[in-house]
Amino acid sequence: MSAIVILFVLSIVFYLMYLRYFPIKGVPCIDLGKTELLQPHVKVDIRDYNVSAKQKVNGSIEMPIAYIKRYHHEIPSKEIHLIAADKMEKNLGIRYLQNKGYRVVGYSLTNCKCKG
Repeated sequence: MSAIVILFVLSIVFYLMYLRYFPIKGVPCIDLGKTELLQPHVKVDIRDYNVSAKQKVNGSIEMPIAYIKRYHHEIPSKEIHLIAADKMEKNLGIRYLQNKGYRVVGYSLTNCKCKG
């Protein structure tokens, strides 16, 4: 009986680590300064209000990750570009929005630069 409980707990821990830390394939990183962001995709900023207020991104919808479950239906387009503070926030946001039917065409991280 205890082996089943241990296996169950380990599977929950692995699932939570997968959601937060495993990268998402097929969604490119695009620097905020590049002209590729000028495409007609909706920019959604999922950083906390404290962070996004200091580094505004023009033309973006500010919707912190904590509020995305309640207000994702207010995003006007199904194709979005995600702006996040770090990789964990990006992973959680992309996975949630993809599960809700959105197509994330790219993302930008404000705390680090994209490689390549």
